[in-house]
Amino acid sequence: MHPRNPDDLEALRAASDVLDLDAQLTPDEIAVRDRVRAFVDAEIRPHIADWFDRGHFPAELAPAFGRLGVLGMNLDGYGCPGRSAVEYGLAALELEAGDSGIRTFVSVQGSLAMGSIHRWGSEEQKSEWLPRMASGDVIGSFGLTEPTAGSDPSSMKTFARRDRDGDGADWILTGAKRWIGLASIAQLTVVWAQTDDGVRGFIVPTDAPGFEAVVLEPKGSMRASVQCELHFDDVRLPASAVLPGARGLRGPFSALNEARYGIVWGALGAGRDSYEAALRHALRREQFGTPIAAFQLTQQKLVNMVVELQKGALLALHIGRAKDAGTLRPEQISLGKLNNVREAIAIAREARTILGGEGVLLENSPIRHAANLESVRTYEGTDEVHTLILGQHLTGIGAFR
Repeated sequence: MHPRNPDDLEALRAASDVLDLDAQLTPDEIAVRDRVRAFVDAEIRPHIADWFDRGHFPAELAPAFGRLGVLGMNLDGYGCPGRSAVEYGLAALELEAGDSGIRTFVSVQGSLAMGSIHRWGSEEQKSEWLPRMASGDVIGSFGLTEPTAGSDPSSMKTFARRDRDGDGADWILTGAKRWIGLASIAQLTVVWAQTDDGVRGFIVPTDAPGFEAVVLEPKGSMRASVQCELHFDDVRLPASAVLPGARGLRGPFSALNEARYGIVWGALGAGRDSYEAALRHALRREQFGTPIAAFQLTQQKLVNMVVELQKGALLALHIGRAKDAGTLRPEQISLGKLNNVREAIAIAREARTILGGEGVLLENSPIRHAANLESVRTYEGTDEVHTLILGQHLTGIGAFR
């Protein structure tokens, strides 16, 4: 048999879809996937190594993401695209095949910030913010994690109190948040804070007096993205800043589950892109008079990658169909996030070994994906947190404390 052509990416992808999973997708789903894939190929791939190297996030692309229809993608009304959960998942996969930081922008904007306003906001808040966020004209962020409250948000110290010196209508916000995506380039942040009435959500303009966003750098991961530490020094907010429908941790947790769902798909994109880089290199690179793709150990590595990618895609599709049917449960999202990110990291690392010394150059994606996935593995629930969520589901015993 003749080796496959490393430049025929469509043929390589067809061969790698051993289970013919594309046949499980509808024409509309394939059209969404292909449109986002073409955008990534044209607008992200030519620049991503440079952005990663310089630690630059291309905020100027936000309106283009809006035109692409991926901001608040599976939200209905208020100018939002109203696509299905599976369509959003496929888009997340293609975006993260470009870079985890790019998919993270879409997730923070759409699932966390817009999702919180869409689910818990007033009609006035939805009408004011969601159309402009869906178009990319306004960027939002989401403030939950704190310097001393990561996996345990119930211990947050950020506090909002009523203004006792005035008429009691305003709120005064104090405290700090950490690892908050997009905050330094955002126009608003959805901030979760303790109050005398439990945890509440607030829409905080980033130009409010007393608000400060400090970019966290330098980073070895997610370099084409923005993460910040936020400081609230008696930030005064009107009563209209409160998300009226959210009380307690149910509010932020619902947004986290939306973001975790996107990761179930997105991690597959990083894994697939790493695999494809390794496969194409293995077909081109000759040693001992033959392409290294002909070596048994190389084929074993490639096969193991495809086995996990196919299993992960089946898992993501099953979870997506359940979400569209309204039957998805939190522990199912945890299983998907835990498995797919863990396997994607293993794939990226193994792909790097096939590239040999060339694999440490940023012109080749696996080392960048491997670094980024360390962040993806941590945010929206660590491996340990998702393990304990599943453990509680299996045993009925909570082991968090």
